[in-house]
Amino acid sequence: MAKGNRILVWDGALRLFHWSTVLLVVAMWWSAENHMMDWHRRMGMILVGLVTFRLAWGLLGPRTARFTSWQLGPGAMLGYLKSLKHGVHKPSFGHNPIGTLSVIAMLAALCVQLGTGLFAVDVDGLESGPLSTLVSFEAGRQAAEIHEISFNALVALIGLHVAAVAVYLIFFKDNLVRPMVTGRRASEDFGDVSLSDAKLSWLRLAIAVAVALAAMWGISNAG
Repeated sequence: MAKGNRILVWDGALRLFHWSTVLLVVAMWWSAENHMMDWHRRMGMILVGLVTFRLAWGLLGPRTARFTSWQLGPGAMLGYLKSLKHGVHKPSFGHNPIGTLSVIAMLAALCVQLGTGLFAVDVDGLESGPLSTLVSFEAGRQAAEIHEISFNALVALIGLHVAAVAVYLIFFKDNLVRPMVTGRRASEDFGDVSLSDAKLSWLRLAIAVAVALAAMWGISNAG
């Protein structure tokens, strides 16, 4: 590989999902704190679409977006932790084992947050999720309680994620934010490993978007 060449690691759709989710989580917290529940519900539905898209993109997207590229084996995890312990950090083409666990945890927390929000009912029964009519008042209240707890868990996971990004920057001189903005990293970061650009397929992108829109439409018309 030619020195200085930059290769596409994160496709545009994945980056758009990442930063849109960041903005919407902040906006949803702000709307809830200021009792703007109409906006809270609207943005919640958009987040449902985004998460559904990410799940579909994990099956249909380019190499680095697919769940099959995630390094989850105990051997990979232990080997990576040992290398970090000895101060050795080798960039991964996609998520490294620690990053994979972080993504899984945040996606799971976000799914719980959104899922419980769909069924949540407030104390007075006035502000409710779009699917709250499908469950009892007691179940809706329980969903609301889990909704609040899961948000705290999500915030904690986001904090750990940001801290990890800072650690990589300070101790390993590896800026993980820039590639998530530009999509590209220097090809020499990956040695002589055979790589392919994370170019997206417009047909697969259209299918993933259609799945996300269908999920939003189905939920909106199910309550």
